[in-house]
Amino acid sequence: MLGELIEESKGKRTVRRVVSTNPLTVEVSFEAAGTFLGNDVMEIGTYTSHARPDGSLYGDGEGVYMSAGGDVVTWKGSGVGTIGAGGNVSYRGAIYYSTASPKFARVNTVAGVFEFSSDAQGSTASKTWEWK
Repeated sequence: MLGELIEESKGKRTVRRVVSTNPLTVEVSFEAAGTFLGNDVMEIGTYTSHARPDGSLYGDGEGVYMSAGGDVVTWKGSGVGTIGAGGNVSYRGAIYYSTASPKFARVNTVAGVFEFSSDAQGSTASKTWEWK
């Protein structure tokens, strides 16, 4: 069951590079701004996307949220995705957090489920909910 919205952000792809052509593997980095448990944050992340024989994608990545007050939350996650019309990419998956910040400590025991998308121009959007 989905619980509270943990984070919501919008950003921009900053780097995209081919890591391998067999199988096709692409690494993507992005930066975003948004909210994490209702607090303004900046996010930096990198994921690696692997093309599957049926055309679907599997990706795994990691990143960090940073608040203006100096709080840091790191994340690792993985998901499955599709390539849509015009080069849009959409993923759904699970994410796990780690932090020493008392403000965000509750996410250390939370599994999140996310939606992440990137359009052909490199704009990104994500939402993550607590998985109860």
